[in-house]
Amino acid sequence: MPDVSQSEIGILPCPGGMIFAQKIHSHLESIAAEKIQERVAALSRLYKVPRSQLIRQINLATDILPSSGDLDEPVDQHRRRTYLVPAKYTRFPNGEFKTEILSSVRNAEIYVVQDVANRYPLQFQNSDAAQILSVNDHIFSLLVTVDAALQAGALQVTVVLPTFPYSRQHKKTGRESLSAARLGQILESFGVARIITLDIHSKEIENSFNHLRLENLHGAYQILKMLSTVVDLKDENLVVVAPDTGAVDRSKFYASILGKPLAMLYKERDYSRVAQSAEKGNITDMKLLGSVAGKTVFLSDDMLGTGGTLIKAMRVLKDAGARENICAVSLPFFTTTESVATFQKAHDDGLFHRIIGTNAVFHDDSVLNREWYLSADVANLFARIIYRLHYNRSLSSLLDDRSVIKDLLKRS
Repeated sequence: MPDVSQSEIGILPCPGGMIFAQKIHSHLESIAAEKIQERVAALSRLYKVPRSQLIRQINLATDILPSSGDLDEPVDQHRRRTYLVPAKYTRFPNGEFKTEILSSVRNAEIYVVQDVANRYPLQFQNSDAAQILSVNDHIFSLLVTVDAALQAGALQVTVVLPTFPYSRQHKKTGRESLSAARLGQILESFGVARIITLDIHSKEIENSFNHLRLENLHGAYQILKMLSTVVDLKDENLVVVAPDTGAVDRSKFYASILGKPLAMLYKERDYSRVAQSAEKGNITDMKLLGSVAGKTVFLSDDMLGTGGTLIKAMRVLKDAGARENICAVSLPFFTTTESVATFQKAHDDGLFHRIIGTNAVFHDDSVLNREWYLSADVANLFARIIYRLHYNRSLSSLLDDRSVIKDLLKRS
């Protein structure tokens, strides 16, 4: 029989997370179809029952289960699973949000998907004009959607946040807010059971929760798979460079798994200034620890905001004799409207060869069609995590991707 659970999976997207949720949904459908075909094939061999007859019996058993919902016809010899929860989203003229769920989610495990970094126009039910939401707007839209699911009787709510908002406010040096922790505590107080995110800026954020679980995913395999399309991963002239001290652990991982030397850039900042653009940053000095002369440099960071820090880093590396700069960023925000143009100019000036980002942050063709930008798909990783969580399976192999990366290196 297929994997059996007394509850159903429901993917409930917020407006900002609609594109990523649809990708997760598509991968979930493929995973479910793959799993049931594997199980049917195994049972058919074990009991010597024809596959078509076995599928009819499985469909009958599934329809009898109380949680099976309405009956439908088998498609392509297996039951088609639909996970996307329909909803109507309203934003009132005063800025308030409303989410209305259009199908039953009672006794379902609901995964609310939100991309708080989405800065593109979104359409709402009561407005003809598309609207661009701020991070704070996205957060409140998320809270309203979570509460709608809980009020509708969802068995459990998990929040899927590819970008964890306020994660850079995880420590204080003065009279500052610990906003990253407070946001998680707000979600916990709402009744959220778990948060799934990608490359959270600080692992210490998890320590501020009482019962809420945080699953911190890593897109290293997806990034290296994309990197392998533009450079030989076994090239002796490849060197890994940590763009700052905060990226040392991530860079050590890449250097270790690839068997490459590790260098580091040391930055001094003026924290009295807030970075406004790539040209107006708060870095006062940057020094290279290590050698990159004649090398292909691979830099890896978790976030790309205005891009000023990264461009300065690549300029320092070029001045130090680097042959080529390639950078991977898990969360490529391109925060300001000038950011993409600034990177285009830097590419034209020969500062870098490629930027590898992920689709954890939505971008349109104005970014995706740039010759220097490569997008790695991490939606499948989120889908597999959701599937395993639903059926209480181990997450270890997905949270630590060393084995699949080693397989990738063997194939390359």
